[in-house]
Amino acid sequence: MTDPELAPLTINEFQALTQISDETLLKLEKYKDILILWQKKINLVSPKSLNDLWCRHMLDSAQLFPHVTNDVTNTEKPVIDLGSGAGFPGLVLAIMGVKNIHLVESDNRKCTFLREISAETNVDVTIHNVRIEKMDTINAGVVLARGLASLDVLLDYAAPLLAEDGFCLFLKGQKVEQELTLCQKNRMMQVQRSGSLSDPTGVILKIDNVSRKNACESKP
Repeated sequence: MTDPELAPLTINEFQALTQISDETLLKLEKYKDILILWQKKINLVSPKSLNDLWCRHMLDSAQLFPHVTNDVTNTEKPVIDLGSGAGFPGLVLAIMGVKNIHLVESDNRKCTFLREISAETNVDVTIHNVRIEKMDTINAGVVLARGLASLDVLLDYAAPLLAEDGFCLFLKGQKVEQELTLCQKNRMMQVQRSGSLSDPTGVILKIDNVSRKNACESKP
């Protein structure tokens, strides 16, 4: 759906793909309207992406919902969205019904935006106005990230925040195999790949059981 020749995803098509209720859709539509107003003041998302917002941001985030909620062992643990920015994907998932969402964002203005969306949609989230490296240990069931950093850096960020039985969900693009190859030189991990609904070149990575290899194992 990122192909420029394709028409932008409509709100009705988005609802059909995600099977969300009319009530949830109204909240996401309010989110969209506030985002467009704020975008005139600060750069929350790429201006070009607003032309296909329901696909590029809403669907891109919403597609993680079953990946988060289908894991029964982690449903009561916190879900942490690293570098939340404009709230994608964490705030979308909270509006869809995922509980105990923590949004981590170091930019004060973006945190103010996130608080406004939370208030206007009546959705409870915890917003941490702090750099990721300064976050307290939370023992999260799931750590999320979208377009934030390389996979190697993301795994370093997630390590002190993740519960022993937790997992990571990262939205990645065309360089995913290069990033995985680099990470697997010095880490052991279990990786599951799923295709993206919002981008034919995109991948959803579910990563768990991550551990560092010792020096001997890391040598070629």
